[in-house]
Amino acid sequence: QVQLVESGGGFVQPGGSLRLSCAASGSILSILRMGWYRQVPGKQRELVADTMSSGNTSYANSVKGRFTIARDNTKNMVVLQLNSLKPEDTAVYYCNARIAAIYGTGDYWGQGTQVTVSS
Repeated sequence: QVQLVESGGGFVQPGGSLRLSCAASGSILSILRMGWYRQVPGKQRELVADTMSSGNTSYANSVKGRFTIARDNTKNMVVLQLNSLKPEDTAVYYCNARIAAIYGTGDYWGQGTQVTVSS
């Protein structure tokens, strides 16, 4: 079985920073893609940033220049550094990964971590 465990998140004032981490564990053969999504009540979950096994990264326009995604392949981890946070970044952030495991390939989600930006 594959699991994604997130850490980080919390409460921060506008302009502040947070760091989210996500670690994958289980019967993993390879991780094809890792990314972060976020969701606010009443809205669809949206992609924030992702990184492919090739090293290519992509970001939502709303976070470009403020957020940075990085992957540690040796630890099956992905980190999202959130800088210059704005109130509109408030959401539940979810880690997502497309993983090839011993029993097949699938998409997996973390449990979500709350990020609140407020003065």
